[in-house]
Amino acid sequence: MDRAGPSNDPLHDFAVQVAEAAEALVDVWGQASHSASPRLSALQLEALLIARRSPGINLTGLADEVGAAPPAVSRLCDRLEAAGLLRREPAKTSRREIGLVLTLAGNGLIDSLFARRYALFGEILNRVSPAEREHLLAGLLAFSKAARAADSDRD
Repeated sequence: MDRAGPSNDPLHDFAVQVAEAAEALVDVWGQASHSASPRLSALQLEALLIARRSPGINLTGLADEVGAAPPAVSRLCDRLEAAGLLRREPAKTSRREIGLVLTLAGNGLIDSLFARRYALFGEILNRVSPAEREHLLAGLLAFSKAARAADSDRD
């Protein structure tokens, strides 16, 4: 275990162990993404997921969400639109504003990606006892809640 922090800090040691254990989870998560067709970069996939979660989001909002400059996000959307996964359309609230929505193909790609992720997770979770699965879920939910709280504190 790489202990780049203080050796007498039990929370640091625990954080290192959690980070190392999470690598397997991230690897399985990524396996499903790598088999997506068309092949998408992590940023393209993130943009599609955001557009699905927030239909009609504008370029500025998407740029803020992904942490990139609007011109770069515009080019990213150009590529997604050319691939038939994303569509620009006039916003319902303002004709001058353009909203981003997934196409049927974009929604289908995300649906199949989620189905592959669920199947891969299911295969692995089948090797874990029901009690350990419950502990895993409780821990992940607690971590997720703490991460969302930390995000709102930073905003």
